[in-house]
Amino acid sequence: MNTRDLEYLIAVAEELHFGRAAERCHASQPALSGQLRKLEDRLGVKVFERNKRHVRLTEIGNQIVERAKAVLYHVDAMERVAAAHRDPLAGTCTLGMPPTIGPFLTPLLLPALKHYLPDLHLNLVEDFTDNLERQLSDGQLDIAVLATSPTRAILSEIVLYDEPFWVAMPNDHPLTQNDVVDVEKIEPSELLLLSDGHCLRDQIYEVCKLNKSATADDRGPRTQKTSLSTILSLVGSGLGITLVPAMSLSDAWVTDAGIAIRPEKSGTAGRTVRLTYRREYPRMALVEKLADIIAGIVPNTVHPARR
Repeated sequence: MNTRDLEYLIAVAEELHFGRAAERCHASQPALSGQLRKLEDRLGVKVFERNKRHVRLTEIGNQIVERAKAVLYHVDAMERVAAAHRDPLAGTCTLGMPPTIGPFLTPLLLPALKHYLPDLHLNLVEDFTDNLERQLSDGQLDIAVLATSPTRAILSEIVLYDEPFWVAMPNDHPLTQNDVVDVEKIEPSELLLLSDGHCLRDQIYEVCKLNKSATADDRGPRTQKTSLSTILSLVGSGLGITLVPAMSLSDAWVTDAGIAIRPEKSGTAGRTVRLTYRREYPRMALVEKLADIIAGIVPNTVHPARR
């Protein structure tokens, strides 16, 4: 039994099709099928029920596949520990970011990494914060840039920067007459927010001191399952107001007709962005280097914690 056999096993379990599993593993179907039969013979149990029409996992097969995933996870961790010892600033790093950070930070980060970490190969993942935390804890991610403190004990953080929120509204809105905007003067029914799952949504509720039912209004557009760019398009069309993170002010929407931006009056509305990682992560030199790089490339609309 070797790790390749376990990869075949997991591929068939997830695809439930020998042909697709073989293609995924870059193997011939006869070779994959033969190796799995040998594996079943060695274990003395049937992992799969198979006929011409379908492939199914047996009850014991489910348990064996879970053990196989655990084995491969630990093998991968062992290899990464060894690679980190050789050169923690080289190799592959999988970095996660939520969709309210990634589109604005990534264009700044990639050229900087090419310059400062030329031997690092970055894989980018964009997802909701809760999903990123889970993937980070499970080892599917190496590091994540998040706008909330980690909720799992296995995770730790380095503060990167504090990012103010600005108010985005239609050009003809009465609040544009002010140099700064008191968020408590915004009508709750006017607020356009991202869907549940976006941490930015919860942060705006908090800074505006709103109940979650306060923005429910059938007169305005429904903004569930939309992106920040869609929200801003609605603002430009005169359909509401939103709060945007300062990093987004360098994006193209700022020059689009129909949107006015103003700073928030109290100066306290905003979020703290962090580099989050597993406490036992072996490449701490990479974590520290990334923190320094990110803090050094952010624009002056935010306040870096280190420089």
